[in-house]
Amino acid sequence: MGELLSASLLKISVNLRRNHRIGTKESKELDKPHKGTVKTIQGKDGDVIDCVDIYQQPAFDHPLLKNHTIQMESSSIPNVTNGESYNAELFQGWHVNGECPEGTIPIRNSRADEYYAPHTTPQVTLEQDYVAGYEYATAYMEKGHFYGANAYLNLWNPVINDGHLSTSQIWILSGTLSDTNMIEVGWQVTTLSKEPELFIFWTRDNGKVGCLNLNCPGFVQTSRRIALGSSLSPVSRYMGSQFEIGITIYKSYGNWYLRVQNEVLGYWPRSLFTNLAAVGEKVMWGGTVYSSGTKDGSHTSAQMGSGSFPNEGFGKASYIRNLQYMNGDGTFEDADKGLRTFATRPACYNISLENNKKGAYRTHFYFGGPGFSIACP
Repeated sequence: MGELLSASLLKISVNLRRNHRIGTKESKELDKPHKGTVKTIQGKDGDVIDCVDIYQQPAFDHPLLKNHTIQMESSSIPNVTNGESYNAELFQGWHVNGECPEGTIPIRNSRADEYYAPHTTPQVTLEQDYVAGYEYATAYMEKGHFYGANAYLNLWNPVINDGHLSTSQIWILSGTLSDTNMIEVGWQVTTLSKEPELFIFWTRDNGKVGCLNLNCPGFVQTSRRIALGSSLSPVSRYMGSQFEIGITIYKSYGNWYLRVQNEVLGYWPRSLFTNLAAVGEKVMWGGTVYSSGTKDGSHTSAQMGSGSFPNEGFGKASYIRNLQYMNGDGTFEDADKGLRTFATRPACYNISLENNKKGAYRTHFYFGGPGFSIACP
């Protein structure tokens, strides 16, 4: 436990996470439907969903995708080992009031009180990463050839403060600090959402090109059932029912596909990337907390995962299970060899790796914590 994660990997994560939605300023003209909207749905949770013609989605504003032909789903969807599942049918609130018709995709509209923190490119040390406000509890593999990653992410609703962010996610990366290609997928709780919401993030050059969800051209969505940035339910309860979201990222015919639960959500076309056009060199699973700071200079009380430490175990601490990666043969393998862990400040947020190859969870870990405490001042 507590091994040092490569400095370049943390520098990259610090840079990219600054584009997450965490603030309370207006970001764009509001209530204006997206281009190609054929139907608008008002969600019970306040989300407004535009059902956009699939051929007029933001992806096709990208100069590299002007003549792109949509691949509705990969012709070869790899099998993963899921073991025992606690999944009810995960639900997004906008479904109460309707669904997007065939030939469209759901795009969530921005709300008046949100904005996106700007990109920066800090050249920092591990110590400065913490000062910059980012903390991690992750398991990772690097210096390999990875063509996909899979896991089941326990779904919680961590308590956070204004200007904070808490995530549970998967990363796939390739390249050096200056030209990093990265894909991120998971759930996050922000100042605005107060509930876990599905997110994706990508970049081809350490954050200069790329974005969160569908906020810029790139990711090609094919599903009409799942809206990026919209909240997920039900969530797990302490010593109660446990829920999770299954995420699989896999490379097929050059593109990077995303499957959420059993639904192929869409893909990142190969042409978006430089290094990831070939292969991933690093894969990570875990949690992140971002804090914009506290008034008295104390550590943030933003929770990671469930807000409980890993040693509390199932039903209390958050887990990520069935850690797998896809090899060059298109087969998913357990991530049980060469897997290391890292926690920025174990007294605040920690991680405990476990492996039960004969059990349902196989390679898995518990992670998280409450943040501020006597041990984490």
